[in-house]
Amino acid sequence: MKYSKLNLAKEAISHKGFVKKIPDIFRMVKMWRKGEYPVKSIDLILPLVGLLYVISPIDIIPDFIIVAGVLDDIAVLSLVIPKLIREVDKFLLWEAERKYSTDGAKIIDAEIIK
Repeated sequence: MKYSKLNLAKEAISHKGFVKKIPDIFRMVKMWRKGEYPVKSIDLILPLVGLLYVISPIDIIPDFIIVAGVLDDIAVLSLVIPKLIREVDKFLLWEAERKYSTDGAKIIDAEIIK
């Protein structure tokens, strides 16, 4: 069974509601670029670079090397997707705190429902 980058990307983005969080990712990056969202640059840039690596046709291990070529993409995705989802969840909590906080109150426990 041969894996293509497209099939690999489809499998990765089906990870725990990743597709639903794509608009939140764009909003998070936009607010970070404006300087409104306080996050370490490395926590945001590394997952995005990892996604670009998987999408790009340039690889450290070429895809025509059947097993190893796919495994490097899978390894990158297995590290990148959960990290990006955690960052988006932190962003959504920060956004809710900012929207609903009064007099310096903080949200301690919240469940994000969409």
